[in-house]
Amino acid sequence: MAKTELNCINEFREYSGFQASEQTYIALSLAQAGYAATAAMKNRPNEAPPLAIKTYGMRTRIPDDSDLGKLSPFIGEMIDVSAHHLRGGELKSFSAYRFLFERLLGAPVRPWLPSAFCGAAALPDLKPDHRKSLLHSITEAAATAPGWSLREPIFFPTPVTLELN
Repeated sequence: MAKTELNCINEFREYSGFQASEQTYIALSLAQAGYAATAAMKNRPNEAPPLAIKTYGMRTRIPDDSDLGKLSPFIGEMIDVSAHHLRGGELKSFSAYRFLFERLLGAPVRPWLPSAFCGAAALPDLKPDHRKSLLHSITEAAATAPGWSLREPIFFPTPVTLELN
């Protein structure tokens, strides 16, 4: 089996381990971001959801490790966007959050995800039980990783629609 196929299977396994509500939220968020990109490319940004446009636009502003001058505006925006995704309660763990944002923003965002997640999860407007659950979901390994993979995600879930006859 090729390495790419194995990576795709591992990503699918990770996704299948999320709760159904998390899977649905991730797939719908990715579809919404895809729509925003399509609408923006066709010069129809007013038709796309504002959060999706904002998130998609962040792809070009991800700082690299040596460009900390761009860190403050980026991490502030990441916490804001992350808080929006965490407030509803559909994402219940750092793993689901990371899975979504790696696909929304690509591999270069990985080093910034623990900080943005913890910042957003610690905001006082989240319900205390939800805040506690989110903060407990990030492992020490994820919070203190010495490095991050540059491999782009392969598996991108799509929303499933059922037609009932």
